[in-house]
Amino acid sequence: MNSRRDFLQKLGISALALHLAPLSGWTASKNNVEAPYEGRVLRVAIMGLGSYGTRVAEAMQSCVKAKLVGVISGTPSKIKDWQSKYGIPAKNCYNYENFDSIKNNPDIDAVYVITPNALHHGMVLRVAKAGKHVICEKPMAINAKEGQEMVDACKKANVKLLVGYRMHFEPKTLEVIRMRNSGEFGKILFFQGQCGFKIGDPTQWRLNKQLAGGGSMMDIGIYAINGSRYMTGEDPVWVTAQETKTDPEKFKEGVDETIQFQFGFPSGATASCLSTYNMNNLDRFFLDGEKGFAEMWPSTGYGPIQGRTHKGELTQPVTTHQTVQMEEMAAIVFDNKQPVVPVNGEEAVKDLKIIEAIYQAAKTGSKVVISL
Repeated sequence: MNSRRDFLQKLGISALALHLAPLSGWTASKNNVEAPYEGRVLRVAIMGLGSYGTRVAEAMQSCVKAKLVGVISGTPSKIKDWQSKYGIPAKNCYNYENFDSIKNNPDIDAVYVITPNALHHGMVLRVAKAGKHVICEKPMAINAKEGQEMVDACKKANVKLLVGYRMHFEPKTLEVIRMRNSGEFGKILFFQGQCGFKIGDPTQWRLNKQLAGGGSMMDIGIYAINGSRYMTGEDPVWVTAQETKTDPEKFKEGVDETIQFQFGFPSGATASCLSTYNMNNLDRFFLDGEKGFAEMWPSTGYGPIQGRTHKGELTQPVTTHQTVQMEEMAAIVFDNKQPVVPVNGEEAVKDLKIIEAIYQAAKTGSKVVISL
C-alpha cells in the first residue's frame, strides 16, 4: 500500500459492494417495485480521463438521472478505450483543441471538467461559451478572481455551474447537519478538521505549482475548509495559519506540504484544522457544542464514512458518493432542486477566498480578516 489514498480507493470498492449487497436478497412484488424514472436524463461528457474521471464514470453506471455520453481528452488511446468500455459514439468524442464544436452537439447537456486545477478556468469558460452546463472539480480555480470569472461567464451564457462537492450529498454528513440545524448540539463551540495523506510520485501534477496552484491546501485542505463551513453552519471571519515544510526538494516554492490553520466564526465558535501531504491516518472531523458532539472518521474519503454523536453511532446508508452526486446534480439542472448545502460556483469562490487568506496568514504570521 503506497498511501492512504490507495487505502481509501480500496475502501471505495468495498463501499460499492456494501451499497449493492442488499439488492441480492430483494424479491420483486407489486408492493415494492418502484416506478421507473421517466424524467429527463442529464447527458454528460467527462473532460479529463484520469483516475478520478474513471471513478466518476464507473459511479455513473448506476445512475438513472444522469448518463455518461461523451469524452474529452488529449490522449487518443484513452478515448478509444472509453468508447469501447462505455459505448460512447465517435460523434461525442473530442480533444482539447476541437471541443468548442460541442455547441453543435444536441446529445450532450453538460461537461464535467476533471483536469488539473490550473486548467479549470479556461476549460469552463469554453464550455460555457458552447452553451453547455458545467460541473467542475474542486478547487474550482487556482484563485478567487478566476473563480468569479467562471461564475460570471456561466451566468452570461445562462448555464449552470456546479462543483464536485460530493460530501454535500453524503447521508451521514447530512444527518450531522440536520442535527445541528435542529439544535441537538446546542450552541456550536468548536470544529476540528484533519485532512492529509503522504503523497507519492514527486513528478505528479499535484506537486507542480503551475498546474496545481499550490500544494496540499488545494487538494486535501479544501475538505477541512469546506467542512468547517457546513459543519458549523457559518463562514469564518478571520484566520491564522502556520506552514511547516520538511522536504523543500519535494515540496518546492509555492507548493505547501503542511499547513495548520485556525478560524474564528461570527458566533464566537473557533476551528483548528490541518492540511498535509506528509502524514497518513488523517481524515477526521469533530464538532463540539454545548449539548453534544459529532465525530466523523473517515470524514471525507471514498470509503464508507463513519461517525458517531453524543446520541450514538451514525447508521445512515453507505452510498457511492459520485453516483449520488450526479443524480442530485441532474435534479439541480433540470428541476432547480436546492441542495441542503450549495454546490454552485458561488460556494466554490468562497472556499477560494478562504484559501487565499490562509496562504496570506501563513506567509505573514498575522491574523487575516476574511471577507466573503
